[in-house]
Amino acid sequence: MNLHVINHGTTGHLKIQVKGRVAYAAPMAAEGARKTEPRWLTADELETWQALHLVIASLPTALGAQLQRDSDLSFLEYYVLAGLSDQPDHTMRLSKLAILANSELSRLSHLIRRLENRGLVRREPDPDDGRFTNAILTEDGYAELVKAAPGHVELVRQLVFDPLTETERRTLHKALAKIIPGLADGS
Repeated sequence: MNLHVINHGTTGHLKIQVKGRVAYAAPMAAEGARKTEPRWLTADELETWQALHLVIASLPTALGAQLQRDSDLSFLEYYVLAGLSDQPDHTMRLSKLAILANSELSRLSHLIRRLENRGLVRREPDPDDGRFTNAILTEDGYAELVKAAPGHVELVRQLVFDPLTETERRTLHKALAKIIPGLADGS
């Protein structure tokens, strides 16, 4: 990330430029700030945001590289197989699976087709409502997930949990539990 910090001295504004554009600004006791001005991030908030952004951007890449190397699954493919494995009869409506996978239904349908071509899932009409399609984890899909899980879980532990104390893990969980509802409602 190409960051450039601009401190406007007596105005109390600290602006962060990303590739020449002002991306975030944190007023520090700015005088005469307009009421329409956004609530800029403080220096501490900005540092926290940048660290979180780095984790959000880097973690799926690291986990995906390990999964691809060790089991020929993408991060999203693994997540979909794992999501199906947690369901009764390893079955879920595609529309609900799209929500679980944080994916658009059309994108998920392409992914399910690829997994279906590999024999890892199959699609069937929902017996309760034929307007919907279910994805079902096959025995081969479950076996592939069981094979991939140990290396994936070990890397998750290594990257996310091992660096933290038990208290830090609990604090992280509590903080994330407060953030997630705001993401779910689309605000």
